[in-house]
Amino acid sequence: MRVKVTLACGDCKQRNYHTMKNKKNDPDRIELSKYCKFCKTHTMHKETK
Repeated sequence: MRVKVTLACGDCKQRNYHTMKNKKNDPDRIELSKYCKFCKTHTMHKETK
């Protein structure tokens, strides 16, 4: 069961990315290192509602 999730920057809180995750394999919120075009650097992006 794959669901669409939104990733927000940990620093500026901008919602930059949309991705899919498998709820069965990843029941917790995911956290990925992604490039933020607002901060102009790589930051940790967390899953939001």
